[in-house]
Amino acid sequence: MKKEYVMGNGAIALGAMAAGVNVVAGYPGTPSSEIIETLAKYNNGDIHLEWSINEKSAMEVAASAAYTGARTLVTMKQVGLNVASDPLMSLAYVGVKGGMVIVSADDPGPISSQTEQDTRLFASFCKIPVFDPSSPEEAYEMIQDAFEYSEKYKTPVLFRPTTRVCHAYASIEVDEKVQVKQFEGFVKDSKKWVIFPRLSFANHAMIEQRNPEIGKDFSSYQYNQVSGTGKKAVFASGISYSYAMEYLKDFSDVKVVKISTPFPFPEDFVLKALGGVDDVLCFEELHPFIEEELLKLVGKHHLNVKVFGKHTGNVAQSGENSSESAVEVLSTFLNKDKNFTGIDLSDMPSLPMRPPVLCAGCPHRASFYAVKQAMKGQEAYFCGDIGCYTLGNAMPLDMVDTCLCMGAGITMAQGFHWTHPTGTSFAFVGDSTFFASGMTGVVNALYNEADMVLCVLDNSTTAMTGHQPHPGTGRNMMGDVVDKVSIQEVLSGMGVKKIETVDPLDHEKAVAVVKECAAEKGVKAIIFKSPCIAIVKSDKKMAVNEKCINCKKCIREIGCPALITVDGQVTIDKNLCTGCGLCSHICPVGAIGGACNE
Repeated sequence: MKKEYVMGNGAIALGAMAAGVNVVAGYPGTPSSEIIETLAKYNNGDIHLEWSINEKSAMEVAASAAYTGARTLVTMKQVGLNVASDPLMSLAYVGVKGGMVIVSADDPGPISSQTEQDTRLFASFCKIPVFDPSSPEEAYEMIQDAFEYSEKYKTPVLFRPTTRVCHAYASIEVDEKVQVKQFEGFVKDSKKWVIFPRLSFANHAMIEQRNPEIGKDFSSYQYNQVSGTGKKAVFASGISYSYAMEYLKDFSDVKVVKISTPFPFPEDFVLKALGGVDDVLCFEELHPFIEEELLKLVGKHHLNVKVFGKHTGNVAQSGENSSESAVEVLSTFLNKDKNFTGIDLSDMPSLPMRPPVLCAGCPHRASFYAVKQAMKGQEAYFCGDIGCYTLGNAMPLDMVDTCLCMGAGITMAQGFHWTHPTGTSFAFVGDSTFFASGMTGVVNALYNEADMVLCVLDNSTTAMTGHQPHPGTGRNMMGDVVDKVSIQEVLSGMGVKKIETVDPLDHEKAVAVVKECAAEKGVKAIIFKSPCIAIVKSDKKMAVNEKCINCKKCIREIGCPALITVDGQVTIDKNLCTGCGLCSHICPVGAIGGACNE
C-alpha cells in the first residue's frame, strides 16, 4: 500500500483502478473531467480509455463492454446525463453482466453548469442504485463497492459526487498492485441483449421486485451510518454530511444519520435510526430527496416524527450548502448559539468580484468582434453555445443572444430564421461541441433549407473543461496519434456549399468573410481558426505609444482584460497581453504598436 495525495476525482479514478476497471469512456465536463485525466496518468495500457464524442456515445461503448463481463466506467457531469439518458433508460431494463458505474458529477451552485439538477432523481427515475460519497476518501472506497453491487444485481449503478467532493484533496491509501478484471467475453443471447417490448415488460416487473431487495441490502451498507443519540436527528448525505459534522462533532446529544445510498432507500436502516427520535432535519443539497423519502416512510409506518428540511423552509431550496450555512441551519434547528467558534467575523471584508471573462488574447473575442463589426446596423441574431465562447455574452461584446445546451445554438438559429426572415441568424459553436452535438443541427438546416451562418470557433482544444483532445486534434486518450477529423470536410460531406476558413486575428479579412457569407442565401459556414492562447504560448506584447488620445475605444469595444487604465491613461498590462494585436485594429489613431518581443 502507498499514500497518494489526490483530488476527489483522482480518488474516484484510483478506486476504479483498484476495482479492476477494463474500459473507461466519458465526455469532459466540470466537475468530472479529472477522473479520466488521472486514469490516463496511471494507465499502463491495460485499460481502454477514451474521450467519446459525447455522453451518449460513452454510455453505449461502456454498455456493450459491460455485456461481455468487463468492468466499465462512464464519466460526465450532471447535464451530460441528459444526453446519455436515452441509452441509460433502456440499459436499466436490459441490465449488464460486468460491473458498470456511471459517474454523474452534480454541480450545486451551479458553479459551472446550466442547471442544478440532482442525479439522485435520475436514479429513482431509471430505477437503478445510486451512491453518494461525502469525501474523497469515501469516494475511493465507495466506487469499488459500486462495481460489486452492479455485478451482484446485474444493473448499471450511478455514482454521484458533487463539486466539493470532486475538487477536494485528500491522502488516499491505495494498493500499488492493481490489475484489470479478467472476464468471460460476450455470450450471444438475443432474448437478453436485444430490447423488445415483451422483454421490457418482464424486466420492469423484475426491477420493481429487485429494488426493495437492494434497499434491504443497503440497510447494512457500511457507509450508511449513525452516530450520537437523542430525540433530535440530522439526516445528511454527500458533502452536506461533512459540513454538518464540522458543527455537530461535539454534540453527542444529537443523532446524526448519514445516507450514502439514497436509492433504493435503505428503509430498515432508517427505521432503526428513527427509534426514539421526535424531530428530524434533512440537510442536503438540491432536491429534497431524503426528506421526501423520510416523509413517505413516516407516513407508511405512522410514526410520530416531525420532518424538517427544504419543504418546511429550514434548508435553502437551491444553491450549494457550506460550513457557514450548516451553522445557520443546524443551530436554528437545535436552538444553539450560531457563533460556536467564538470568532467574530462581522468585520471580515467581502471577497472581491471576479466576473468570468474571455482570456486576454482569446481568439473567440476576435471572432465575435469581426461578426459584430460586419453586422453593425443590421438585423442579426446571435445564438451561442456551451463553452468558453458563452462568455461572448459579456459586455462590451454582447454577442450571445441565446444559450440553451450543447449544440442548440445551431438549431436555434434556424428557429430565428423562420420567425425573423428579414434578419441574419448566426450560430456559434466550438470545435469540440461541433463533434459532440453540432453536426445533427447542420444536417437539419440543410434538409429544411434554412438560411443561417454557422461560425465554428476552432481553437484546437476543449478549452473550458481543461484542454482535452477531441476528434479534430489528432490524438486520443490512449496516447495515439490519429488522423484528424476535418471540420471543413465534414461540413462539405454534409452538403454545405460555402465554407470559409479565416484567422479571426486577421481582423479586416475576417470582417470581409462575414459580410460575404451573410449576403448569400442558404447554410454557410465560417471556421474561425486560431489556437487557444493557453496551449500556444506567445512571448509577444503590444504597447501603447505617444499617439494615444486616451479615447478608450479599445477598452470599450472588446473588453480585453489586458487593456487597463493607470492614472486615467490607457495602457497594456504586459503580464496579461499575448500580443494578439486585435486592439491595434481598433485604435482610431494607430496608437497601439505592433507586437514586440519581451
